Amino acid sequence: MGFFQQIFEFLTKELTVLLMATLPIIELRGAIPMGISLGMSPLHAFIISFIGSVLPVPVIIFATRPIFKVLRERRFFRTFIDNITTKTMQKSGQVQKYGFWGLILFVAIPLPGTGVWTGSLISVLLNMRVKLALPAIILGNLIAGLLIMGLSHGAIQTLSIFFW
Repeated sequence: MGFFQQIFEFLTKELTVLLMATLPIIELRGAIPMGISLGMSPLHAFIISFIGSVLPVPVIIFATRPIFKVLRERRFFRTFIDNITTKTMQKSGQVQKYGFWGLILFVAIPLPGTGVWTGSLISVLLNMRVKLALPAIILGNLIAGLLIMGLSHGAIQTLSIFFW
């Protein structure tokens, strides 16, 4: 395999994982296993996925309110925006109750419907200060990524042999 072909293949894998991690629902929870399946080391897949998954956070935090405001003025989008808001707020209980720590936990739990997209939207809808919300989302995402990397690589299973 030639040098340029190796570089192209390397960048293609990284870009695939990075872009996958930026997507809602998939985020790093799907991007890390994808990176590992593409032949990346677990740490490499984690780093690329983490970077990709935090890229949308500032956009969501700063653009949601103005975009929602404009879309709510259009009858066609009003119901759609109201549904998103209602469904998101239904998931916000622990964030409302525990604030910063609740947001970390919400983003860190690697389950469907949690993660940086929903956590960012919840922080906006709850009017959390950006200087609290942003570190909470990033820290929660870091925890989720480490959990997924461990599960994807089998480290958790290996550790269970020694402790159980």
